[in-house]
Amino acid sequence: MTFEQIITLAVLIGVVGALIADRLRADVVALSGAAILLVTGAVRPSEVQGAFASPAILTLASLFVIAHALELSGLLDKAIDQAVLLCRRTGAAGLWGIIAMSGLGSAFLNNTPIVVVAAPVVRDVAKSIGLDPRRFLMPLSYVAVLGGSCTLIGSSTNLLVDDMARSSGQAPFGIFEITPVGLAMAIAGGIYLMLFTGRLVASGAGASGSRSDDTVDAPDVARRPVSHVDLTGDSLEDTRVFAQVHPFRPAMAVISIAVFITVIAVAAIDLVPIAAAAFAGAVLLIVLRVISPDQAYGGLRPEILLLIAGMVVIGIAMEQTGLAAEATQWMISSVNGVGPLSAMIMLYGATLLLTELLSNATVAVLLTPVAVALAESLGVSPRPFLVTIMMAASAAFATPFGYQTNVLVYQMGGYRYTDFVKLGLPLNLLTWAVAVLTIHQLFPF
Repeated sequence: MTFEQIITLAVLIGVVGALIADRLRADVVALSGAAILLVTGAVRPSEVQGAFASPAILTLASLFVIAHALELSGLLDKAIDQAVLLCRRTGAAGLWGIIAMSGLGSAFLNNTPIVVVAAPVVRDVAKSIGLDPRRFLMPLSYVAVLGGSCTLIGSSTNLLVDDMARSSGQAPFGIFEITPVGLAMAIAGGIYLMLFTGRLVASGAGASGSRSDDTVDAPDVARRPVSHVDLTGDSLEDTRVFAQVHPFRPAMAVISIAVFITVIAVAAIDLVPIAAAAFAGAVLLIVLRVISPDQAYGGLRPEILLLIAGMVVIGIAMEQTGLAAEATQWMISSVNGVGPLSAMIMLYGATLLLTELLSNATVAVLLTPVAVALAESLGVSPRPFLVTIMMAASAAFATPFGYQTNVLVYQMGGYRYTDFVKLGLPLNLLTWAVAVLTIHQLFPF
């Protein structure tokens, strides 16, 4: 191995080890690895600059600004208040309606603020109508994760895979290109959760064991979410930014939602790339004084952006030093003789296992180049393999630490670790089967 390969491998092992140990924030770990690679010459400054200027970073930053405008308008709080009134009339059906709407929102907005706002409401309304909150909080997290798999912008993982695939010469994904696959997984997962959550998650003392410093007393007071958990999945923002309830401002809400819908529509019909549309939408909100520049900067979530940039630098180093090529050759030789479908099934399993242990961004960086090379070695289209990475890298249900929204409901609901295993492991297997079947049908080799 060359000196650059040794350094890159050492950094990769160190980053993975640090993420598993969970002693430092994931964005700090990723940036530290990128800094070491830059200082040792494994990557050039121009390549680091390219990582920070990638379309995925620009798209996410712009969407965060638009989403922040929607939050400040009070539109999300208004919707939650209406949902509370509905639940008091409809009981469990209303709670499942909130969960479904949270999943729909997660297809277009970051799921962390959605779960942070909705979880205390779901818990308090369930208690007020005599239902066990544990029956609904875990499905809320799972459905939000599944909703994020339904569009290209629903998860930063999807954008990162798309960005890295484009760097490998692949065509960019459309905003709704993966929607049929994600929707099939979400529907199957939702039905499973409705039918089996009550049976697999035992009722009992844990339902009232929520920690007092993580909860609120009623759904009509200022919602104060968990503020001290370690978030290491799709996003890392301190959830204290979602603590206050914003007064409803109709004009601000109308303009913000109009800009958001326009951005989605323009990107969906391929009029302009999603990065350009989102950036223009964010700037337009500032120009129209819907949101101030300081408020826009406050909504950027730099922890997420820097995490992705740092992981992209590590991915670039793996590719430039040839380390990714050697790892790919090893994986290809290990699946030698199997067909494309079997290889895709194995790739999903490997991605799913790593996602339960590492951050989504780490898994995307590690396996996206492998997916492309694996498809090319089999003489088939890389498209289904890339969609496999997108789906599996977010489908972490078997542990409370596989995704940050799981951590939030884990503490709030007073769940046991085994509750996630009992409910999440079958959900992993179900969505694995549905994803593979749907990808095989819609993305031919």
